[in-house]
Amino acid sequence: MRFWQQFGAPGGSPPPYREHFPAAMPDGSVLDLPLRDLSEFAVAGLIANQASFPVVRRLAGWMTEAARPFAADVVVGLPSLGQVFAPLVAEALGHLNWVAPGWSRKRWYENRLSVSVHSITSPAERRLWLDPRLLDRLAGRRVLLVDDVISTGTSAQAGLALLAAAGVTPVALLVAMAQGDRWMPGWPGAVPVRAAFATPIFHPCPGGWRPEAGTAPHRLCPLLPKDHAA
Repeated sequence: MRFWQQFGAPGGSPPPYREHFPAAMPDGSVLDLPLRDLSEFAVAGLIANQASFPVVRRLAGWMTEAARPFAADVVVGLPSLGQVFAPLVAEALGHLNWVAPGWSRKRWYENRLSVSVHSITSPAERRLWLDPRLLDRLAGRRVLLVDDVISTGTSAQAGLALLAAAGVTPVALLVAMAQGDRWMPGWPGAVPVRAAFATPIFHPCPGGWRPEAGTAPHRLCPLLPKDHAA
């Protein structure tokens, strides 16, 4: 598999794109991502636990730099793929540990610390759980929420809801990739979003797929993008 294994040189073929998209990185390099056909449109996919170690480390490095201004005390990584990046970001920020919600319920878990989750890649309902024994790590602290991708925003919204159940509003959401703008309308303006890079939504055209107008990759780049409008 050639996708997400190494960074390439700037440039590449212009649209229309057929099976892959050269996503621009903060340093000008590109990461080749497959296009996922979702019938009426397509998205560029990133599967972090299939990426090479060098790619994951470099993405985590850009994410860490984007996170520094928020001076977070603790990192919460959303499962499953946000937990590829969360420990790397937490360690790079100088933290001794991080907080990992999960999909499975342990005997001592409490219903109040769980929320329902749907996503475009996993449409079946699942429940996200937070171990009540981790509440002391969150109380009164500046919490950074980390995920791999924000697309429709439903997974990240579930993360916000889970933290709200724990009495926490995160200082920011940090992701490796922002996938289009569909998440923006319902996103709370009080929680800034930071992304290492962004990719557009694609619509069918003769010969393949063309990026949607207004969702160019630079919308959330450079590395420290401005807060979007609420």
